[in-house]
Amino acid sequence: MKLLSNVKSYLNQNIAIKFAITFIGLFLIFYYFNVYFFGLTSVGNHYNSFLDQHLNYISWLRWLLLNTSAGILNFIGFAAIVNKYELLVSGHGAIRLIYTCLGLGVMSFFVAFVIAYPKKLKSKLIFLITGLLTIQLLNIIRLMLIALYWNRDRERVIDHHTIFNLFIYIIIAVALYFWVNSKSNSPHASN
Repeated sequence: MKLLSNVKSYLNQNIAIKFAITFIGLFLIFYYFNVYFFGLTSVGNHYNSFLDQHLNYISWLRWLLLNTSAGILNFIGFAAIVNKYELLVSGHGAIRLIYTCLGLGVMSFFVAFVIAYPKKLKSKLIFLITGLLTIQLLNIIRLMLIALYWNRDRERVIDHHTIFNLFIYIIIAVALYFWVNSKSNSPHASN
């Protein structure tokens, strides 16, 4: 019991270490929960039909991304249609939106960082909502551009996932830098 008390006291005195441990722990929980949930909602060994039919947030996110992308493309004059996994733009191309395209890893990183960082709850909530919406808006733009201009037949050294991940992590790093250094920063904020 004394050891636990000493560890807790040490972490409260060393905010950077507490942040790092909390961030890494939350990231691993969020990331692997998504992977595990995806496994539960995909037909196979551990499939759970109740989760798949009633609580499948991964399927809902895929539906939102595909239908929003198609809606915007149709609004600006393209003929786009979707099914459960694909976006097709007439005369251009098609994309298949698989699990790794949803941005769940990026969102897990972002959410874990914001929750772990010692700021006031209001600041965290505002930044979380705007950050997650921005990440998905950029993902929608990426999906539309890929559907319009990506050619599978060309050889590529770097694929669009790598480029998007690099781009989005740079944007997140810049946003986090400004958020961490904003006036509302309070390292001992009460949550």
